[in-house]
Amino acid sequence: MNMQEYIEEAESALLHTYNRYQIVLDRGEGVYLYDMEGIKYLDFVAGIAVFALGYHNREYNDALKAQIDKLIHTSNYYYNVPAVGAAKKLKAISEMDRVFFTNSGAEAVEGAIKAARKYAYLKDGRTDHEIIAMNHSFHGRTMGALSVTGNAKYREPFEPMIGNIRFADLNDIESVKAQITDKTCAVILEPVQGEGGLFPAEEEFLREVKKICQEKDILLIFDEIQCGMGRIGYMYAWQRYGVKPDIMTTAKALGCGVPVGAFLMTEKVAEHSLAAGDHGTTYGGNPLACAAVEKVLDLFEENHIIEKVRETAPYLEKCLDELKDKYECIVERRGLGLMQGLVFDRPVGDIINRALEEGLILINAGPDIIRFVPPLIISKANIDEMIDILDSCIEA
Repeated sequence: MNMQEYIEEAESALLHTYNRYQIVLDRGEGVYLYDMEGIKYLDFVAGIAVFALGYHNREYNDALKAQIDKLIHTSNYYYNVPAVGAAKKLKAISEMDRVFFTNSGAEAVEGAIKAARKYAYLKDGRTDHEIIAMNHSFHGRTMGALSVTGNAKYREPFEPMIGNIRFADLNDIESVKAQITDKTCAVILEPVQGEGGLFPAEEEFLREVKKICQEKDILLIFDEIQCGMGRIGYMYAWQRYGVKPDIMTTAKALGCGVPVGAFLMTEKVAEHSLAAGDHGTTYGGNPLACAAVEKVLDLFEENHIIEKVRETAPYLEKCLDELKDKYECIVERRGLGLMQGLVFDRPVGDIINRALEEGLILINAGPDIIRFVPPLIISKANIDEMIDILDSCIEA
């Protein structure tokens, strides 16, 4: 079949929950993707912040092929070697104490919510505990993750949610204080909001939230699914701020394409929350997924990915700022590291479509924001190429 025939087949077979761009991607190399017709695209989306190491990384591919030839899946009734290696390395980079591997970021958020509620339940035996989440946040599409997502348009068609969720405003400590009650068991937030508009948290705000949580024995949960894994120049965003959470979620670039996530916690939380029988997953932590995690973490270190991000991110910010200064329709640039957004005074769909026609893949974060989350191996020359194409598409 040709590309159009594949698109038509997909439209007749797949559930219509995505408005897909009209191309069929076939292969990748470095920071470029190619469709079925061989057309080349510079990728500034990276599978929504997933493919940190770029496409067709030979060492990564070889590690997965080797594991496929050994063992893909058993179950969590048994130990497996890659899970032990991946957990050890993930603990080291995250500075957390216990790991639970999941299949996705949303599932990691579900586990974090359960751990927080179990922690509170063991303290007082009550089942009416509340969680404070942030407006404009995004934590996933499953019912628990959706319940703490601070955008009503995502929640309303599926209500009632899990209940006892209150919403405050990021970087407004008084709004957080106003939501705290004697039932509050956790505060969950993204150190850098992604889907909600590329809003970074302020360090003082995080420190104040942490202080309140410590004083009241409330658990602080950081969702690092998009902003973690080196994207802002630290393995995890909280390390930039120096504010450590009690529970943390991670996914996306953790597996660089293999579906895997995790929630992690301190030893204190682990000792007083989830126990045998409280939580589980069939696929989570299987040998194939954990072989991917282990190799990704090795390659981050061997290829000095954090150092590369710290070198290229300021250049991306500079180039985006210059573009903002050139066009009155660009209201502001915001974000951290290689997680950036340009805010326009109008919808950006047409610009993104024109960019695709010119060989540049971009996505939005809300109707008026173009989001930039490229592979972390992106170069300054790649940034220049992206800016040239985007500039021409804004002018058009």
